Amino acid sequence: MIDLHCHILPALDDGALDLRDSLAMGRQAAGDGIEAICATPHIRHDHDVRIEQLAERVAVTNRGLRDEGVPVTVLQGGEVAETAVEDLSEEELSRVTLGSGSWVLLEPAPGPLSDSLTRRVEHLTERGHRALIAHPERHLSADMYERIAALIAAGALVQATADFFLRERTADGMRSLAEAGLIHVLSSDAHSSHGGRPVQISEAFAVLARLDSVAPHVEWMRDIAPRAIVEGKDFSVPF
Repeated sequence: MIDLHCHILPALDDGALDLRDSLAMGRQAAGDGIEAICATPHIRHDHDVRIEQLAERVAVTNRGLRDEGVPVTVLQGGEVAETAVEDLSEEELSRVTLGSGSWVLLEPAPGPLSDSLTRRVEHLTERGHRALIAHPERHLSADMYERIAALIAAGALVQATADFFLRERTADGMRSLAEAGLIHVLSSDAHSSHGGRPVQISEAFAVLARLDSVAPHVEWMRDIAPRAIVEGKDFSVPF
């Protein structure tokens, strides 16, 4: 499995505290069957993330994982705020795509999903990129389903947070989104090994496998789509 959204890079944004924390997150991932993680630090105005330094930070984390015998590879990425994406140069954008592909993890602005997010999806398309919308389930509104459907119609795919499928307060809503065909991939969005969401996605996929309308597509959501995203390969959505 591939985790497309994880704040595993050490001492950066609000993610792993240090390299030891990053390595512990890697061990969590390995224990869950995750073999690759896209490092997705926040690319937005309230985090001082230097995009030109990310490749070296990924390399340092991978060296640490190898030295500790943790069978997980960290790939490049970034969680790009919709309010920041238009300010990125082509070089900067290429350094925060997921893996070696053209997909950009796009973080909605606070509050309900709006037309501005759709415009940013279209902006990325004009620049030769595709948008993977991060955790839209956090942006509740009366027209959330319609908003997500419009983003998909504009060419985006949708990433949901795996842990929300396991919480009593959010599980029903997450299952409803999945059954409506409005979720394409799951990710951990983990920030630390010390608490919060773990680097774990397999249990949420087990939940999806028990939903009659979603079960036929779980392999695509878990294996095929994430790998195609990070490898930059063409693929089609089967639902």
